[in-house]
Formats: sequence, C-alpha cells, structure tokens
Amino acid sequence: MGALLVAGNWKMNGSRKENAGLLKSIRDQSATLTNSQIVVCVPFVYLAQVSELLSGSQISFGGQDISAHAGGAYTGEISAAMLRDFHCTYVIVGHSERRLYHHESNLLVAQKALSAIQGRLKPIICVGETLEQREAGNTLEVIDAQLKAIKSVLSQQDLQQSVIAYEPVWAIGTGMTATPDQAQQVHHFIRGQFGAVGGNPPILYGGSVKPANAAELFRQPDIDGALVGGASLIADDFITIARAGEPPGNT
Repeated sequence: MGALLVAGNWKMNGSRKENAGLLKSIRDQSATLTNSQIVVCVPFVYLAQVSELLSGSQISFGGQDISAHAGGAYTGEISAAMLRDFHCTYVIVGHSERRLYHHESNLLVAQKALSAIQGRLKPIICVGETLEQREAGNTLEVIDAQLKAIKSVLSQQDLQQSVIAYEPVWAIGTGMTATPDQAQQVHHFIRGQFGAVGGNPPILYGGSVKPANAAELFRQPDIDGALVGGASLIADDFITIARAGEPPGNT
C-alpha cells in the first residue's frame, strides 16, 4: 500500500470554539502517522483560524471551492490568490453539492481546476454518478464525460498536480457506501483514462467513508485515499480512518 491522502471536507459546519478542539485533537493524534497525509478543507471564514492552529504541523488545509476567475467583479467568489494568502495548499473543485445546487457544469469544474493550478494550489477534482445514473448502467459513461472535460482543459503537467476524488453521489451523507469492488472498478477506469495522457493523479474515494470500512477500501489497488465528509468532524473517527492506511506496526 502506497502513501495515502486523507482529506476532510467540513462542508458548512464549524465554529471557532468547535474548530479549536477538533484541530487540536487531530493534530495531536496524527503526530505518529507515517503513511497518511492529512488535509482539512474548511469554510472560507475559518481559514485564518485554521492557518494559525495548524502552523508548524504536518497537516495541510484548503478551501471547499474556488472561482474560475483570477479576480475582479465577481461578488461572493474566492480566488486562488486569496486562498494562497491564507497558506492553503488544496481546494475542492466540483463537489457533487456544487454541481447540484449551483448547477456547475463539467466544463466549469475543469476551468476551476485550472484556476487552482495556475494559483499554485492542488485541486481535489470530484467526479461521480447519481443513483439514477448507476441504476441505468451509466456510471462509467457519466465519469467519462466528466473526465473528458477535465482533460480538455488541463495539460499533462496540470494533471500531475491534481487529485481526483470519486464520490458516488448516492453514497454521500446517506450512510450507503459503494462496496470495495464497486469503488475499485470505477477507480481502475479513472486510472486508465489518465494513464492514456501520461498523468497519474492520486484517486480518492468519497462517499460515507467510516472507520468501519476504510481499511477494506484502502486495500483496493487503485484507491489512494479518501475524501471524508461527516467523519472528518469527529477527530477520533477521522484519525482512525487515516490509521487504516498505516503499516501494520503503526496502527
């Protein structure tokens, strides 16, 4: 098992008081990890606090969205330069909730990923199918369309600076989880698509990742880590997930 990337997506959760306790616990418990890189992606308003509390640690952090524009008259949007100003290194792009509630297209997601890379950030680019699409047998077709948009905008070098997160929409926040075989099938497909252009970004699984299923997911050959939602708000659960990718003597 290679090194894992375990990213927490706080979504629209947190408070200054809750954040302080959560980050202290994550920081303390992650100190002995040797095989898992921890990332937390937090609401924009908490970036200053998170930057201060994680200073000097091995934990990386980032935003949950980014503008496709470098700056200008785009009220309410956040640029790559703004995220970098708070020492972010990652940003989530194209999460299914953004695609659904804000009608983000495959092309816009790809443009946001490019904006991140041009701003010296690593985009965690989300792809995934709905339950209706899976039941219709269209999973790979949907993923392929999402990846084609990404490859049409990002260069081979850009792809190597990116992370892909496969998040079956039907498994996000529902308690349902793709079986390890289902997840591996899609991850293998994604790996093949990027191999064709010479890029080999890490591929994370996202979709109700929990301490109980993390180890089995991480044993799959094409799963390089996890994008964790609700469990990232509970320090013990989040670190247990990260420890699932540690060598046997360090669990």
